[in-house]
Amino acid sequence: MSERGIWLDVEPRGHQSHRDDLAAFVGRARRVDEAAVVRLRERPGGIVAAWVSTGFDVLASRAVRGRVRPADLSAGADALLAGLAQMAPDGHVDPGFAMDSAWRGALPPDAGFVHLDDVPAREVFALAERGTALAREHSSAQGPPVSLLDQEVVEVAAGDDRVGIPMRCVFALTALGFVPDPVGADEVVRVRTTATWLRVDARFGSVYRRRGNPAVVLH
Repeated sequence: MSERGIWLDVEPRGHQSHRDDLAAFVGRARRVDEAAVVRLRERPGGIVAAWVSTGFDVLASRAVRGRVRPADLSAGADALLAGLAQMAPDGHVDPGFAMDSAWRGALPPDAGFVHLDDVPAREVFALAERGTALAREHSSAQGPPVSLLDQEVVEVAAGDDRVGIPMRCVFALTALGFVPDPVGADEVVRVRTTATWLRVDARFGSVYRRRGNPAVVLH
């Protein structure tokens, strides 16, 4: 067995949904940023979490079943997509050249998040559509204005904990395809927090934003 690579779960025999799920995630990340780097970390219980920086100062993650060696590695999105397209029958994927030095910043913790509340997914889609229209109207060569990205468009509270969800997170959720389209009436996104992180979970993945000084996520 190769010392370095990803081994995705292929059970039952011939089932390739984990490859397809990871490929969809990586493909969308690459459309957001052609030079995207994907960080893959093994979790207990046979789970591999894939992470990308979305370009909105927001991290995005999707989990699939499998294992990775070493247990924490980074790869270029283009090379990883090529490897996924050529996955071996045993689920082995060659991630290409190591890109560990290209990943900047720490990742959120795996546990410790407290559930605050749920937000209707239709509301998230509506906010994304309005935000996209405003971005087209006011964007420059550098992209959407920072004031639009930083605008808190939803406030969620539970007890004494109150958090605003910025448009950055809404754009990241929709750009990565984490909310199903069309969206059902009962579909929700779940808002969780720690003292230092905001996490928004949708059906197909999660986005994370540092609370306080988000710049420390990437710098």
